[in-house]
Amino acid sequence: MVSIKEANQEAVAIMQKSEPVLVDMGIAGEVLPGMTEKTILHAGPPVEWEDMCGPMRGAVIGALIYEGLADNEEEAVELAGSGEIDFAPCHHYQAVGPMAGVTSASMPVYVVENKEHGNQAFCTVNEGLGKVLRYGAYAEEVIEKLKWIEKTLAPAFKKALDLIESGINIKNMTSQALHMGDECHNRNKAGTALFIREITPYLLKAGVEPQVVSEIVEFMGENEHFYLNISMAACKATMDAAHGIEGSTIITAMARNGVEFGIRISGLGDQWFTGPAQVIDGLFFPGYSTEDANPDIGDSTISETAAIGGFAMAAAPAIVGFVGGTPEDAVKFTKSMYEISVAENETFTIPSMNFRGTATGIDVRKVVETGILPAINTGIAHKDPGVGQVGAGLVDPPKECFEDAIRAFAKEYKG
Repeated sequence: MVSIKEANQEAVAIMQKSEPVLVDMGIAGEVLPGMTEKTILHAGPPVEWEDMCGPMRGAVIGALIYEGLADNEEEAVELAGSGEIDFAPCHHYQAVGPMAGVTSASMPVYVVENKEHGNQAFCTVNEGLGKVLRYGAYAEEVIEKLKWIEKTLAPAFKKALDLIESGINIKNMTSQALHMGDECHNRNKAGTALFIREITPYLLKAGVEPQVVSEIVEFMGENEHFYLNISMAACKATMDAAHGIEGSTIITAMARNGVEFGIRISGLGDQWFTGPAQVIDGLFFPGYSTEDANPDIGDSTISETAAIGGFAMAAAPAIVGFVGGTPEDAVKFTKSMYEISVAENETFTIPSMNFRGTATGIDVRKVVETGILPAINTGIAHKDPGVGQVGAGLVDPPKECFEDAIRAFAKEYKG
């Protein structure tokens, strides 16, 4: 067997060379391998219906209504608990989902291809603010918006992307966004603006009705997190390529289902190592407090796994106005991540740190040895379905999942 150092260098080299490119829009049931009409994907490590938190249960209810498998909440709850629905993590289907992360067969998904390594990853379209499915809302207007995305936005995007022969290079776009004040997890203002600038001319060239183009541009412009889902798919395509390297201790996924926080390690196959999801320490919107908060939830920590988000907070000092702390804290978090990582990123650089690359390749051994946990900034979901986001902040993963992974690695590779 190669040494751990060599295996980790290989995994990180794959990350560095990855070229995630948005190439298409697809329908989940048609492009996600193994997806069926009764498959419901969710964020985080595996969890069954009876153990799901409020926002995720609400999102499942909404997805079943959206799919026409249930007419109302009561029917959806009965179906969800009947055993007929196959629940699985998005990560098991080359996908990622923000917050509750629910993906069902008819939902449009971005298709991001890693041009360097040939693998693909998928993510649904960000619905915008307010009462939305990813926070567990399932009112009529939520379903109507999902249908608008399916019937109007996604076909228009597909027509536009068909005209872009080389696709849209998301790695390069993220790099540019970091230089414009984003960290591409909780701050996506620049990324969203860059994507609007890139896609709009092709929407027009593709012959999409001007009124539809106007609706789509307005929809994107009103949602500063629109770029997040695209970025997440790019991060997933990057990290999947680095997964499965024999002897590697690099973390290739961090994800939360609102009950548990889980990680996967490159050299340990598809095992999940979990611990209890934590309540986020942050700033709450007026009228809300910690008592309203659901524990940490969502697949968006794929951002930190791929060297952006909390690992790039120094690039986005304005983020502290959203998640709490000071600009000095943002720099401190970013610098501390070098202590638990193998390399510095060749593409994701931070202007205020003399264009130093972000910490890349989280080594689970270093996490345990130093006691430094990966820096994660994230949104706070209300514990009840459908209320939505109630704040944002910083959260520590549970240390036991990293310790369990080290023990499993030692057992797997003993001798």
